[in-house]
Amino acid sequence: MATFSRNIVRLSVLTFKNVSIITSNCNKRYIMMSRARLEKAVENLEKNPFFNKYADKIARFQQTSPEEFLQRVESQEKKLQQKKVRLSRSFPFLLRKRPPPWTHIQKSNFSDHAVKNMYITTPIFYVNAGPHIGHVYTAVLADAIARFNTMLGHSVFLCTGTDEHGTKVQKAANTAALPIPEYCTRVSRQFQDVCDNFQVQYSRFIRTTETRHREAVHHFWNRLENNGHIYRGKYAGWYNVSEEAFVSDKEVLHKSSATNAFTESGDVLEWTEEDGYKFRLTSFVDDLKYWLKDENVIQPAMYRNSLVFWLDDLRDLSISRPVERVPWAIRTPSDESHTIYVWLDALVNYLTALGYPDKSFTEFWPPVQVIGKDILKFHGIYWPAFLIAAGLEPPKKLVCHGHWVIQDKKMSKSKGNVISPSTAVRDFTEEGLRYFLLRQATLQADANYNKSKVRKVLNSELADTLGNLINRCFGPAINPNKVLHNSAEYADILESDVARRNISSLEDLGEKAKKHYEEYNLHHAIEAVMDTLHITNQMFEYHQPWCLIKCKDPDSLKELEAVISLALENLRVAALVLHPIIPKLTSELLEFLQVPMERRTWNDTKPLHLTSASHSTRRHVPSENIMFFRKIKN
Repeated sequence: MATFSRNIVRLSVLTFKNVSIITSNCNKRYIMMSRARLEKAVENLEKNPFFNKYADKIARFQQTSPEEFLQRVESQEKKLQQKKVRLSRSFPFLLRKRPPPWTHIQKSNFSDHAVKNMYITTPIFYVNAGPHIGHVYTAVLADAIARFNTMLGHSVFLCTGTDEHGTKVQKAANTAALPIPEYCTRVSRQFQDVCDNFQVQYSRFIRTTETRHREAVHHFWNRLENNGHIYRGKYAGWYNVSEEAFVSDKEVLHKSSATNAFTESGDVLEWTEEDGYKFRLTSFVDDLKYWLKDENVIQPAMYRNSLVFWLDDLRDLSISRPVERVPWAIRTPSDESHTIYVWLDALVNYLTALGYPDKSFTEFWPPVQVIGKDILKFHGIYWPAFLIAAGLEPPKKLVCHGHWVIQDKKMSKSKGNVISPSTAVRDFTEEGLRYFLLRQATLQADANYNKSKVRKVLNSELADTLGNLINRCFGPAINPNKVLHNSAEYADILESDVARRNISSLEDLGEKAKKHYEEYNLHHAIEAVMDTLHITNQMFEYHQPWCLIKCKDPDSLKELEAVISLALENLRVAALVLHPIIPKLTSELLEFLQVPMERRTWNDTKPLHLTSASHSTRRHVPSENIMFFRKIKN
């Protein structure tokens, strides 16, 4: 006879058909079996908090024959499964399997092109005011990531656009004394012009006032509702007027009264109670934790900690507003008295841009999304929960960045401390400002905008280090005929230490920069280029080509050609590595160096002396004056 206790198991040897359980008078159990179900059943029994209470009954139950024991276990499992099926039909949100639903969605809902196709998005920009350089930074960051992946050979779809619904947009239109649609079109055009002027090569510029987007939002809402994730209920909480969103109690810093408070950043909060439609956000806490288990899904990882912290304080989310409070929004599909929460509307744009609900959207889904840290919660909690609830895969990755600040204060349209792109480019040009924003900013921290620093960086790096080296290579004193020499010959001719360091740095540059791009540390990729070009300039100074040309002997002239060739090869590779950062300037440089379009991939960052793709004949560049980046005056 077998008896049980929680700490001591007294069991001789029970031999079942194909199953043997051997235990001794100790806390450990030694199990050898081929039927894992029995083992699991026994283990589950021992973990039950009422185990001791029913230990004797369990022992008597085990005296039945092994086959009868297993039949009883299987019968109970079958009844439990039938109960789950009934629950899942009525309340699908109550059941959560592991792994979570999106890991075993039908193949038709997944991209079959995950490797070769990439979908990259910016947040869509809110049209309650015109663009500032913070918007430019987000857009050019996403564009640089897209261009880098294009150079790797991926097919890239880049989406940006404007978010045009909500109370703040309505108020801004009223202030401008314009009809709301006309106001939205005017400001949206400003954002599109900024993207065009700063060489943001988007595949789709979307507006949330488009009919197609409204249809996609309705389809998405209906999916959530049909899956049982939307219900009618009352909501009470602190409402952030600026963000047009309810916030948790953790975000309330100071209460001035029972109905008014403020966040840490100074946003006004109002206590609001209303009836509406709610999303069962709390049903997806486990799914979100599972998604966030991948440390690479949020870049940099420091922002992942914020999301995990917020998960402990989630409530079901209000996803509609009474139409009389927020009339400028998309109406809910089945209830004209409510409008859809502007953030749910806005987030669906990432699907609309790919053609959702048409199945063609799966060719590029899921996305890599570039966002600012102030909208991390919306993209890192609400958005993946919405997607999982709709039966879709959550984002592949969120690339989150800090803010641009003025005197350590966040640049904000509402605070009036913004830098207009149109003002900045008059001083620094579009390429210059694009370079500085990607050179100065890091994802992990806020970046300070300072005009004197912009000038210093651009003059030192684009004008002196890069631009001046080009001018030196084609100066009339050392290269009067503006000849492009065979770039593969320098490796065996120059024997100085500085030349060898330059060649070594050049050979490493492509792979080093590639790693930085893949980690979204674009400033480090730029640093790697500048470090290499600094060595190139040192090499140029050391060999003194202006003296070599005067010697006239064959060895000196060969050394001269090698110096110029090495410098130009550094410039060619530098232009390729910097192309995602400053595409217009580098395209002009590559054109000047007569690098064909088909030779502008990332593989071409390998120096030509390491490949078979060298030039065997001399070529000449145009004779007009060369000036790739003019020095900026004070």
